[in-house]
Amino acid sequence: MQQESTRGRPTGQHWFITGISSGFGLAVAEAAALRGDRVTGTVRTEQARAAILRRFPARIAVNLLDVTDEAAVRGAVAAAESGNGPIDIVVNNAGYGLVAGVEEASLAEIRAQFEVNVFGAVAVLQSVLPFMRARRAGRIINISSVSGLVGWAGLGIYSGSKFALEGISETLAQEVASLGIHVTLIEPGGFRTDFAGRSRAVSVRKIEDYNASVGANRRILQQHAGHERGDPARAAQAILAIADHARPPLRLMLGEDALGYFERKFQQQAAEIEAWKALTLSTDFGPG
Repeated sequence: MQQESTRGRPTGQHWFITGISSGFGLAVAEAAALRGDRVTGTVRTEQARAAILRRFPARIAVNLLDVTDEAAVRGAVAAAESGNGPIDIVVNNAGYGLVAGVEEASLAEIRAQFEVNVFGAVAVLQSVLPFMRARRAGRIINISSVSGLVGWAGLGIYSGSKFALEGISETLAQEVASLGIHVTLIEPGGFRTDFAGRSRAVSVRKIEDYNASVGANRRILQQHAGHERGDPARAAQAILAIADHARPPLRLMLGEDALGYFERKFQQQAAEIEAWKALTLSTDFGPG
């Protein structure tokens, strides 16, 4: 069974988790702390920092950090290594979603989305990897989304940022496999996190012609907010299980909806590939 082999898990592992003020970041930080692990987490505001420290004054160290500040990221990782011990597991969770049609989004809004979801995550990776390489050990868990595998009208820019994280993570997994470092992408569907609230931005521009596609999906997102089937606490336990596993998967989908969306896309892609196979193969040089 794929879910075996968590025996012998090192006790007191050190997690470095970005964006622990809410959502998956907070759920994973809590779960790790409650089982006795050490956690270094990052938040954007002093208010969020104080709230977490009141609940977990001993097990969670909380730092103010903007992941788009590369120098600050490097400093935070180095400080965590020296102050709380070697980082065993890093969780790239900080991020948000921009709801906008591709034409509706301004370039400034698009750049801001990629700065956090892609460049911020890469800054964390590049900061922690030298330490993990030196130890020939480490776990990298990047929080992606089923939207990093399946595109949706109105989430094109957000999906694009997650598609980018998917490609970077898949390649990184190959690059570090011989160094004792594992990379896993977490692909959640709909969960009752803060994604529908402060973790979501909406483009300033709205174009009426997209009301039937972008507008419809925007309304669906609003209606489903707070009613999603996914439980963040259970997701956190799944992430802990992956972190403990001797052979974690490259991708782990979370939730029945995520699995269903991807399976449908996979089937559609397979059918399309087969339908156009002859034309695909016609582009190679002929024999001789």
